[in-house]
Amino acid sequence: MTSPVRSHPALHAGEFAALMAPLGPFEPAPHLAVAVSGGADSLALALLARDWAWARGGRVTALVVDHGLRPESAAEAATTLRRLESLGIAAQGLALRGLGHGPALAARARAARHAILAAAAQRLGVLHLLFGHHAGDQAETVAMRRLSGSGAAGLAGMAALVETDGLRLLRPLLSIPPGRLRASLRAAGMAWVEDPSNANPAALRARLRRLRGDAAGDGVLTRAAVRAAAARGRARDAAERAVADELAARAMLHPWGYAVLSPGPLSAAALAALLRGLAGAAHAPPTRQTRALAAAPHPATLGGVRLQPAGRLGPGWLLTREVAALAPAVPACPGTVWDGRFRLAATADPPAGARIAALGPTAAAALRALPIARMLPAAVLATLPAVWLETELFAVPHLGYPDETCCRRVRLDFAPAMPIAGAPFAPATAE
Repeated sequence: MTSPVRSHPALHAGEFAALMAPLGPFEPAPHLAVAVSGGADSLALALLARDWAWARGGRVTALVVDHGLRPESAAEAATTLRRLESLGIAAQGLALRGLGHGPALAARARAARHAILAAAAQRLGVLHLLFGHHAGDQAETVAMRRLSGSGAAGLAGMAALVETDGLRLLRPLLSIPPGRLRASLRAAGMAWVEDPSNANPAALRARLRRLRGDAAGDGVLTRAAVRAAAARGRARDAAERAVADELAARAMLHPWGYAVLSPGPLSAAALAALLRGLAGAAHAPPTRQTRALAAAPHPATLGGVRLQPAGRLGPGWLLTREVAALAPAVPACPGTVWDGRFRLAATADPPAGARIAALGPTAAAALRALPIARMLPAAVLATLPAVWLETELFAVPHLGYPDETCCRRVRLDFAPAMPIAGAPFAPATAE
């Protein structure tokens, strides 16, 4: 470590409070989770978040992930846990195993890390999970997306606030140079871990960091990239609000995993959001096809979603999951998500060996006489999630089959990974 530099003052509490203010609202006596790698940036965030939460009668829990990719990682994680505890910060260690070196390691490791962090935060009952990405990270992200041909939304870089199912991901430090975060730790007399993989030239981010030549993160190019990303981010937020408003006026979601869309053309962005959410997909369908269907809605299948006349549901269009695109069976474990859309309740108590899979056409036909099944669109029934024991149907919670007791044991909620902005939910009763 080098000595503190005058041009890199520590980040003070008032500045951090101003960074957090637009990311609320926060509950009284907030409980925050902070992802801590042991590096300077996330450790400084934990320190700043601790003081912010304490000032409001709250607390912080740090989540330390041992990625297992280097022999030293377990010892580094243990050291970080001790450092956090010395700061009066409760901390939990989380271990990732089985990543293995190979293609797309950075992307695989990031996805696995985010998944284990999100699961831990939800177990804690925490709504806000904080990450220590800073101005240098944002500049590198924008450069990487530019190289990959991203559009304007992608060039907005990382968002300071991301809403997910039951969790809000916050990045309050995106405008802060990393030099100031290191200065904050020096002022507190804290050491940190330096991960050598951050300088590995095999990684594109590391090569871009070296080319940027701005370790402190306060250079002209870094500041320009962060300002441009912020401007694009504001434009992206405005576009997302417009989509939310449009879907609020045009679409109605139903807990059985389908939607009804009012007649007439709509924006391609609104249709893309609707298709993505109903398919439980990570990405929207191809832009050209989405634009054509949005301009002139007609019976079609796109992105794993079927569009057809709403029929007895009224004027407009019925959007349902395409049967052929449904996900295969998955073990019925509490918290499991099937087909990217239906989540088994964390309090579920499924029988041993149970699986979640589609009800399917044959079983749907057999249950058609049930009161709710008679009222649901035929196109929806076969796509409903069901709990199976081998080839025997154990329960279909959305139909109340076979009884309330079984359905309560395996409650499944419609919770697509990408919430469909703005579209209201219909009451949990069939038409």
